[in-house]
Amino acid sequence: MSVSIKPLEDRVVVRPLEAEQVTASGLVIPDTAKEKPQEAEVISVGPGRFSEDGERIPVDLKVGDLVIFSKYGGTELRYDGQDFLVLSARDILAVIER
Repeated sequence: MSVSIKPLEDRVVVRPLEAEQVTASGLVIPDTAKEKPQEAEVISVGPGRFSEDGERIPVDLKVGDLVIFSKYGGTELRYDGQDFLVLSARDILAVIER
């Protein structure tokens, strides 16, 4: 299913990846004990913000990138039955290269 959420300025829409529900030793982690996910897939990227000179500064991400983001960053959003986060590009800490 294609999602059409277009973020503004330097914001990025991501879909958080689910945290592991079973540990390597086979223990099941209940939802109440799970940490908030910090990895996500980039769904859409804004055009970038403007510098003081009026130049647009593009965001260095593309749709499909896997990223690590700040634990408490972003705004949670439920759209069309799916969970997303809208993050500022500054809240994204790294791109995961696989």
